Amino acid sequence: MEKTKCLIIGSGPAGYTAAIYAARADLKPIMYEGLQPGGQLTTTTEVDNFPGYPEGIDGPKMMEDLKNQATRFGTDVRWGMVTNVDTSERPFKVDIDDGNQIISDTLIIATGATAQYLGLESEEKFKGGGVSACATCDGFFYKGKDVAVVGGGDTAAEEATYLANIVNKVYLIHRRDELRASKAMVNRVMKTPNIEILWDTEVKEIVGVEEGFTKALNGAIVFNNKTGEERKIDIEGFFVAIGHTPNTQLFANKLKMDDTGYLITKPDSTATNIPGIFAAGDVQDKHYRQAITAAGTGCMAAIESERFLGEQ
Repeated sequence: MEKTKCLIIGSGPAGYTAAIYAARADLKPIMYEGLQPGGQLTTTTEVDNFPGYPEGIDGPKMMEDLKNQATRFGTDVRWGMVTNVDTSERPFKVDIDDGNQIISDTLIIATGATAQYLGLESEEKFKGGGVSACATCDGFFYKGKDVAVVGGGDTAAEEATYLANIVNKVYLIHRRDELRASKAMVNRVMKTPNIEILWDTEVKEIVGVEEGFTKALNGAIVFNNKTGEERKIDIEGFFVAIGHTPNTQLFANKLKMDDTGYLITKPDSTATNIPGIFAAGDVQDKHYRQAITAAGTGCMAAIESERFLGEQ
């Protein structure tokens, strides 16, 4: 059993930034990175919109930079999974998959969210080579090209209209005959001339070329459920916009969440409903889901943890 002032659960921009600030405040934080150290950005080949990298940077390299900065100031970064958190009293008791138990005065939850994909083998193959779950992150790379967005809700409509300002053409692929998005978003889609909606359509396969470690998507095989027609659409980017799942299963019935599982934090704060527990990054942000906003909330969580401890 160990005792610490601050335990950070999860890594990525939120967790690592929280670690940098907590370590500089001499909280001597311990971080458990989880099964995917660095989070979603480790699946991105190039990050082009994070300040300080004018030439862009590979996602995994960027996360390694953030991790190195956190450890430089004394963060104890560990690989492992948290299996249980007792939030009933402070200090909080946290069980680790190696059998260790951490007693911590504060917790910063930075477990992120997982993008939902279609589950196609070819989709997995071309991740980072044309397949993306974030138009804001990766849309720039397809300037002037043809792309597809899969989905029918507000997220898909937003991604499609955002991309339409950058690319040549957007195919919006939806398996039903009407969008689930809000009326305002549907109107925006309908008024955008370079968006073509493929109704009653599902994706059967994503196709492209592979040369060594280089993968380049060049199309998708789609199937119309009503007509039975199967055809290939020529695209270079494929954006999946069918939702995200926040990684909050550990905190079910322990912390307040919305109906989709995102942790609820107080206005202008990262504080949860339990004093001493803070949430940062995509685990509490379903609107922006950007590395820079995650880093910002990681900073906030560490500062709030320090202030919380100072008031005790």
